[in-house]
Amino acid sequence: MRDVHSDPTGLHRVLDGEVRLPQAADRLDTRRELWPDEVRIRVERLNLDAASYRQLERKHGGDGAAIRAEVLEIVGARGKMQNPETGSGGMLIGTVEEVGTDSPLGLAVGDHVATLVSLTLTPLVIEDALAGWDGLGEQVPCDGYAVLFGRSIAAVLPDDLPTELSLAVMDVCGAPALTARVVGEYDAPVVAVIGGAGKSGSLSLAAARAAGAKRTIGVVPHQAEADLLRDSGLADEVVISDARDPIALRDAVTAAGGPADVTVVCVDVPGCEGGAILATADRGTVVFFSMATSFSAAALGAEGLAADVTMLVGTGYTPGHAAYALSLLRESSGVRSLFERRLA
Repeated sequence: MRDVHSDPTGLHRVLDGEVRLPQAADRLDTRRELWPDEVRIRVERLNLDAASYRQLERKHGGDGAAIRAEVLEIVGARGKMQNPETGSGGMLIGTVEEVGTDSPLGLAVGDHVATLVSLTLTPLVIEDALAGWDGLGEQVPCDGYAVLFGRSIAAVLPDDLPTELSLAVMDVCGAPALTARVVGEYDAPVVAVIGGAGKSGSLSLAAARAAGAKRTIGVVPHQAEADLLRDSGLADEVVISDARDPIALRDAVTAAGGPADVTVVCVDVPGCEGGAILATADRGTVVFFSMATSFSAAALGAEGLAADVTMLVGTGYTPGHAAYALSLLRESSGVRSLFERRLA
């Protein structure tokens, strides 16, 4: 344990020549020794965020060995997992190995936890060269350690769910919590979720319905996803549309009962901003949860379309978000079936 002052945001771990928060930093200090308010986790699995993994998959043509090598290179060079192209990372699960004397996180040695802060700001060391990962999926078996700061967030994993399932849910748990909050501000709104068959999308559809949506519309890119979403029963209407085609997306949502009062964007490809805006009614709200979103494109696009909509950035954190997402999984057979099919 190091008897020196630290900053709860992790500034003391930043190795750049100027003051930056850990997420914006080029390199982080990954030494094992803890400052008094830190916690060290023995890592067992990473969950790369969808946008980051898809970018690596496209770049390397699905070559798992090349994907694994680049992840190792990024973590080794930066002391954290932050894809330089997407700027995003993911999260992890592991077991608490050591707790600083002044840690405010309420964790104890031996707790099995998921971190609810991004890998883009979490000091991380990989010690097994990712030998157990074939590079062909977002969940990454891993042996190493990570460090949490005083203002980090972590949740003890539930005993009633498989670890991989809990990790997949907690990776996107900010989406349903914010969706429920926004939907609850409207009187029986129409809600469209772009990417409705995905992890965050399926949870957002379930949250919208629970929060009082009059109609839920799930937008998916192709027939296989449409079949999955229809089987789940999570959406009142399921439509197939390329979210990158703004006119097609607008028309598809309108034909399904839109425009939407609330549009939730959960896809991991760029270029969906204009369609989401056009699919949303005046005085409606667009919630962007994708790390592939260009927020300048969204702002300038809304201005250019004279669209009177509120646009929100899904930060990934809402108080109680992990417990809420897990409750949706337990209570909705449709959500659980979609998650289990994707993990399989």
